[in-house]
Amino acid sequence: MGLDEVVKLGLERGFFFPSAEIYPNTPAGFWDYGHLGALMKQKFISAWHRLIVRKDEMILVDGSQILPRGVFAASGHLDTFVDPVSKCLVCGAVHRIDRLIEEKTGLKVPERTSPEQIDSIIEQTGVRCPLCGGGLGKVSLFNMMFKVAVGAAGEEAYLRPETCQNIFVDFQRLYKISRRKLPIAVAQVGRSFRNEVSPRQSLLRLREFTQAEVEVFYNPKKVDGGLAERVKHKSLNLTVESGVKSVKCSEAVESGHVSSWLVAYYLSLLQEFYLSLGLPLEHIRFRRLGPDEKAFYAAEAWDLEALIDNDWVELVACNNRTDYDLSGHSRVSGADLRIVEDGESLVPHVFELSMGVDRSLLALLENAYKVEGDRTVLKLHPYLAPYTAAVFPLMDKPELSTYARKVYEDLKLDFDVFYDESGSIGRRYRRQDEIGTPFCITVDYQTLEDNTVTVRDRDTMKQERVNASNLKNHLNEKLYLK
Repeated sequence: MGLDEVVKLGLERGFFFPSAEIYPNTPAGFWDYGHLGALMKQKFISAWHRLIVRKDEMILVDGSQILPRGVFAASGHLDTFVDPVSKCLVCGAVHRIDRLIEEKTGLKVPERTSPEQIDSIIEQTGVRCPLCGGGLGKVSLFNMMFKVAVGAAGEEAYLRPETCQNIFVDFQRLYKISRRKLPIAVAQVGRSFRNEVSPRQSLLRLREFTQAEVEVFYNPKKVDGGLAERVKHKSLNLTVESGVKSVKCSEAVESGHVSSWLVAYYLSLLQEFYLSLGLPLEHIRFRRLGPDEKAFYAAEAWDLEALIDNDWVELVACNNRTDYDLSGHSRVSGADLRIVEDGESLVPHVFELSMGVDRSLLALLENAYKVEGDRTVLKLHPYLAPYTAAVFPLMDKPELSTYARKVYEDLKLDFDVFYDESGSIGRRYRRQDEIGTPFCITVDYQTLEDNTVTVRDRDTMKQERVNASNLKNHLNEKLYLK
């Protein structure tokens, strides 16, 4: 199904909706999660923690969202974190011009294209203001960071545009206290802020968003130690000249298409994560970015992309940042960020996995959204579903309601469950199907005789009788994430 239907469902059922929507002049690009969306987001982050952080024995941190000016002078954000914009000469509207050119002509403008080159493209293609049809002015570069003033003196600082800088500036302390040797992976989930020129498509392009990032610090002379055996038989869905192809990690590394076993290992970890959550392999691909697409700090860059609204959209940016960040922070701060390991003094290199949480949720919702006859159903992985189960009395009768309430109370501290006795049982099933609840537990008159309840499966609509005392074990088995 299309993205429009998913956004409509999100609005109507309270998964997500525009922030401060009761005010007419609220700026775009800010969205709130309602109860269902907040539960799903929480479970997605829990899955990331389990299948990425724990699985790879990463160090978890939680950094400040406001950082001083020096951090972004060192990182290059003050000079290079920019988008090309053009102002309409008639109505004055400001447009993110590379996106506008792509939308109107299909021509992709590479990230490092200069303003003068984009001016030439505008002239050649005849792109005009989509609002009034007016001509477009000269292209300029707009810095996307949110500047803030700290304290009474108004000290210059910025809301972080990515979570990774916390990890880089904390590295020296983290290395000392972790008592580990390289490679060391540090993970963080939190909010980032980008003053997007043209936020759009609900959760796809936001000004405030959630990232789950991993920074892997490693010795560039020792990038293959022990990892080959762990992934050489696994495959990656890679974009190659002939299209998207499943390629063995051994073939990808030996051919040089993937630079090292370390990179192959972490790409494989990401792919397995999304497959575990229910995205089909044919909806996932890794695309290696060309020289004019990748960030200025990246020696090698991969995007994990997913199909959203029939288009490939980046969910995770995977960058080999070399020693760019630690060297930059060492230079600007004056701190020596070299380490000594096995007698060698070095500045570690970094391989990054920067995951967009909101985009990932949108991809999972669109993939799960199905219309089957007269019912709409969200076929989310049971682990991700906002409610694990709903509990119903078959009819609104005191003896059934009392028992059903007891079942609900027994489950609610271990699972997110919903109680409903309003309307026909069929309508109650349909309401839960639409929001993705995988199991509906119904108390009927047989329950009063033998303590068994019916458990209806959302996807098959089949029902089985389960002893009420075994419900917790039954649900836990269904929630298992491989």
